[in-house]
Amino acid sequence: MTTASTTGLGAERRIRANGANLNFDWREVWAYRDLLLLLVRRDFVAKYKQTVLGPIWFVAQPTLMTLVFTLVFDRVANLSTDGLPAPLFYMSGLLGWNYFSATFGAVGSTFPGNMHLFSKVYFPRIIVPLSVVISNLLTFLVQCATFAVFFVYFKFFTSPSQSFDISYYILFFPCVVLQTMALALGVGLCIASFTAKYRDLVHVLGVLSQVWMYATPIIYPMSKVPLEWRWVLALNPMTGIVESFRYLLLGRATLSLAVTLSSLVLTATALVLGLLCFRRVERTVVDFA
Repeated sequence: MTTASTTGLGAERRIRANGANLNFDWREVWAYRDLLLLLVRRDFVAKYKQTVLGPIWFVAQPTLMTLVFTLVFDRVANLSTDGLPAPLFYMSGLLGWNYFSATFGAVGSTFPGNMHLFSKVYFPRIIVPLSVVISNLLTFLVQCATFAVFFVYFKFFTSPSQSFDISYYILFFPCVVLQTMALALGVGLCIASFTAKYRDLVHVLGVLSQVWMYATPIIYPMSKVPLEWRWVLALNPMTGIVESFRYLLLGRATLSLAVTLSSLVLTATALVLGLLCFRRVERTVVDFA
């Protein structure tokens, strides 16, 4: 937190640590909006700056994953897709998941990856994870456009026997995206509070992401999970998000009020807990450098 006071010698700017609470000085964050935009651009451009395909990877990555899932889980394993075209079934689930996994992993590495900045200059530390959330959102929007191409193809250029459609519920799509952003930020900030001191935990993020993905109904429909075990999936906040994406984009999903409310409550809990943990650690993070 910064304060300014006027003395006989001019303006004096003081920087002091805030308490470990949710009282972020959002006016100060807004004052550093130019830095936020700069970091967003840096994150977005740096991902594929020195790659062969460049920005094409934004489209190629989810497309290749969808094709692999279709080949392995639909053609070979013959897993159900609830009567939906397999590519659309998998891609609709991967939309939210790819954004979530990429964001919470990058936010979780906030302190180890930016310690050279934190130890040299002052700025609100929350700006770094916020820049990750926004830059990955740009990638998400590009992948939504890719899904739209697949949707049009299967809707208008293939057999009409497979019925799916977008309803007026699509108006709630920004709400589900916002929930995904909040969950990714909250989980990422919780992880960041530990990786600030224990750097080797960064290497666990990849394993955690893989385990979490298979615990989420992405490659299998929730409808095929026995009723007595669905409460376990409801404890995973990404279950409600993935099923919501499928319902909004394809009009078919196993979505109940209990699953939706559970996902919302867990998302809010993760966000509040993440902000509290981040608030506590950011005051002394340079001591771990």
